[in-house]
Amino acid sequence: MSIKSMWLNKIKWDENGLVPVIAQEAGSNDVLMFAWMNREALARTVDSGQAVYWSRSRKKLWHKGEESGNFQTVREIRLDCDEDVVLLKVEQVGNIACHTGRHSCFFQKFDGATGDGEWISVDPVLVDPETLYK
Repeated sequence: MSIKSMWLNKIKWDENGLVPVIAQEAGSNDVLMFAWMNREALARTVDSGQAVYWSRSRKKLWHKGEESGNFQTVREIRLDCDEDVVLLKVEQVGNIACHTGRHSCFFQKFDGATGDGEWISVDPVLVDPETLYK
């Protein structure tokens, strides 16, 4: 490992070599999404200035926007007090962060007004997801 990448050692990676990552919009402070990174993803994010995540389902690196064009330009990277969660302050290119075609992945709000409670979609679909991906 090069001295240049020693900063990665400060992070408390989980047993799978991953760290949870929250992407927050730099201007609005909206929480856009949650994802995972491994060491290579975080290093590539720093080197490129665009968010690169680790896809647990596909078991490969995932450059956010590689298919949809909705890239995340990283403005700031923060590490929480326990050093086990990364926060990316991003500029969301294309205004769509969620694969459902919404601005944020956190579009479902709990409504406890009914006895059992329910999840209600409160943010609109801005782009048909079928048109986002090739």
